[in-house]
Order: sequence, then structure tokens, then C-alpha cells
Amino acid sequence: MIKAVYQVDFAPRVEKQLEKIPKNIRNLIVEKIENLATNPRPSNVEPLHGKDDGLFRIRQGDYRIVYSIQDYQLLVLIVRVAHRKEVYTKKHSYH
Repeated sequence: MIKAVYQVDFAPRVEKQLEKIPKNIRNLIVEKIENLATNPRPSNVEPLHGKDDGLFRIRQGDYRIVYSIQDYQLLVLIVRVAHRKEVYTKKHSYH
């Protein structure tokens, strides 16, 4: 069986969010994000609800990676990476 590989893309603000995270933690987050290309729904994924309906969240330590999965395009779009205390308080940027 051939397993689909998803393209992983970032919303414009995500790179700036990543730059603010300490390098050692950032490297772990980037590794988690890269793994989403082959498995966009890992065992620890949580679907979000309410205003974030349709988005998913995975954890890396105290940080959260919020993303959408577009199966028809084989695309994972990372919309936010932030500390757990901040990740749900600000509006997500999709553009």
C-alpha cells in the first residue's frame, strides 16, 4: 500500500512565532511538524471545537501546534505555534 505524503505549509505569522521560541524547543517542534507530512493524524492529535472547529492540535512540551488538514489537496497548513497559555487566546491567522 502506498502512503500519501502531505505537503506542510505555514500561515505567514507562524515563522515569526517559531523565531520567538528557544532554539532547542523549536527544533523539537519543527520535527513534530515534519512528521505531519506522513501522518497528519498522529495518536495524540486533538480536534478543536467552537471557533476553531476544523482545526487540530498536537503538543510538544508546553507548546501547541495548531493546524488544518486538507485531505483533497494533501496539505497540512500550520496556522499557529504558541505556548499553551497563549495558543487559544489570540485569533488564528490563515493569511
